Amino acid sequence: MKILVTGGCGMLGREIISRLSPMHETLAADLPEWDITDGENFTSRCLDFAPDVIIHAAAMTNVDGCENATLDAGRINEDGSRNVAIAAVASGARLIAISTDYVFGACPPSKNWAWSETDLPHPTSVYGTTKLAGERMISMILPAAVILRIAWLYGHGGPSFVHTMARLGGEEGEPIKVVNDQRGNPTSTKVVVDVIEYLLNKPELTGIVHATCENQCSWYDFAVEIFKLLNLKREIVPCTTQEYPRPAIRPVNSALKKSVLNRLGYRTPDWRDALEEFIAKEFPKT
Repeated sequence: MKILVTGGCGMLGREIISRLSPMHETLAADLPEWDITDGENFTSRCLDFAPDVIIHAAAMTNVDGCENATLDAGRINEDGSRNVAIAAVASGARLIAISTDYVFGACPPSKNWAWSETDLPHPTSVYGTTKLAGERMISMILPAAVILRIAWLYGHGGPSFVHTMARLGGEEGEPIKVVNDQRGNPTSTKVVVDVIEYLLNKPELTGIVHATCENQCSWYDFAVEIFKLLNLKREIVPCTTQEYPRPAIRPVNSALKKSVLNRLGYRTPDWRDALEEFIAKEFPKT
């Protein structure tokens, strides 16, 4: 199988290429040669490679940066996704497009609420809004595409929340404040690629699929688990979103329910188990 990966040099793209290249002919399509905002050039290159599958992982993912660069965010996340979908149609390729939990925003007060694939999105940030627009572009142009929503991602080499906490926890200083009133599903790139491998063997599956680790936590809970696994001694303390303001409004709870995968009998690991496995490999004890 020939697989083209947009954003192939990013954190998720690297994991996809590393995992799939032993079994498939893969191509990391990334800047500067592969620019998803240049539709004509992208389609031309895509036709030359003639992929069976396009995994669309390229995006502007700097959540706060998107707030100050609305046009760029729309150009990459919406227009770029449209161009990838057009190229997929032109080349006859199946499309698996990576999206985000940030298409959701406020939620009911239940602590354990999780969004299913059929729930109505309502993003609270430019990033979430442009990613949702990209989803809709793809679905309109290529209804047979898979929209794979992921969340709170970390992976080999970073950048990620895990790597930031590992660095800060190893430094001396005042206690680290971590937000305790936003909830989601920490998810490793390994878990996402496990799902992608499963989907490659399910060509009949289309539409929105949620692909995160099981169970949810706050950013503070996540940090506490990281510190425990790395045996870090610096103090961390919980704080509210109001105490740690950011340019982009984060979802109160963006935890995702894996309704589609679960109906098929597929289960992702608990977020703690995936984190423990990742940290053992990424930060081996000396």
